Amino acid sequence: MIFLNIGLVLIVAAFAISLLRVVLGPSLADRAVAVDVCFFSVVAVFALLAARNELAAFADAVLIASLVGFLATVSLARLVSRGRR
Repeated sequence: MIFLNIGLVLIVAAFAISLLRVVLGPSLADRAVAVDVCFFSVVAVFALLAARNELAAFADAVLIASLVGFLATVSLARLVSRGRR
């Protein structure tokens, strides 16, 4: 239980740092990566809360959010690269 709480604190710290990068990021690519980190930090918090409270519904939501986040990441990478391969 203590390890889950430590994990929550570390993930919230990562979220705060990446949120700072979203605000101060010098380029669009920096902001895009920071938004992805923010999103997956929230997903990780939900996953840790699901593990800590033994809630299966949160685990399902984490799985769906991860799939949507992956597709968003691929789309954003395509947008930042301006369609180049």
